[in-house]
Amino acid sequence: MYTVVTGAAGFIGSQIVAGLNARGVTEIIAVDNLENADKFRNLVAGEIADYLDKREFLERLHAGQFDEAIDAVLHQGACSDTMQTDGRYMMDNNYRYSRVLLDWCQDEGVPYLYASSAAVYGAGRVFREARECEVPLNVYGYSKFLFDQHVRRRLRARSAPVVGFRYFNVYGPNEAHKGRMASVAFHAFNQFRETGKVKLFVGSDGYGDGEQRRDFIHVDDVVAVNMHFLGGKDASGIYNCGTGRAQTFNDVARAVVNRVRAARGEALLALEALVAQGLIEYIPFPAQLVGRYQSYTEADLERLRGAGYAGEFMPVEDGVAAYVERLLEGAGAA
Repeated sequence: MYTVVTGAAGFIGSQIVAGLNARGVTEIIAVDNLENADKFRNLVAGEIADYLDKREFLERLHAGQFDEAIDAVLHQGACSDTMQTDGRYMMDNNYRYSRVLLDWCQDEGVPYLYASSAAVYGAGRVFREARECEVPLNVYGYSKFLFDQHVRRRLRARSAPVVGFRYFNVYGPNEAHKGRMASVAFHAFNQFRETGKVKLFVGSDGYGDGEQRRDFIHVDDVVAVNMHFLGGKDASGIYNCGTGRAQTFNDVARAVVNRVRAARGEALLALEALVAQGLIEYIPFPAQLVGRYQSYTEADLERLRGAGYAGEFMPVEDGVAAYVERLLEGAGAA
């Protein structure tokens, strides 16, 4: 029997493959679209049984070639570009594709774990898994929101577990291929090594310079949440997957700069000193993000804890430092 991971060559998908391997699971069908060929690097360390292009996978699925051959589907494949303006492309990838897989899993009685997003909450200030809290700001958020709504309508009559995870701001290894959609920590690291400073936005939405706040979660914690629900009791539903802790962009930048400085044998500095020395710089807020930007996110974890997940989540200070350590190893030098 196989476990299917879609988006397996992507950021979170490849780390889920690693998480499965750590549990001794290697009969994995990795599904992705390698038109961005460099993503293959994310799968090099993983043990899988087969790789299938998304299109071939769907063709074989419809042809019945995987009937009674799959234990679970972990659906991470999606277009995650929040600036994407092609709504047809976004809905086909994030909504229609997800529905096709859900239909198949329900027909076959196969557990289905999938990636939703905190983007469904838009500019709200309450991040609870409830319809009244969900007002997406862009078509990416809408595509995730609409599929979550579809799942809610089907939960009562489900034939197998269905679990959605609303990922907050995920960071960690294997995200380099995401380009401009990579995490704040990734971009801050590269900016600091290349220019000697990290650039953050000036204040917006009532927040001071760099004081916009997000729930930043390390990808290892995301994997741990997925592994908790895989193969466990049927705790079907939609859950926030964040730390429950809003931290500032300044916190992320400070953690990045100080970890690099420590690797160089330099003293750690407070935020004020980093700004005074020009190591953190504030730049104008982009016009194209006005009205489409989440200045604050913080996961409400009540439902996740109620489903039995008791794991602790890394704060930015620890998680970003660990990530920068990995990035420094990859860069070959401090």
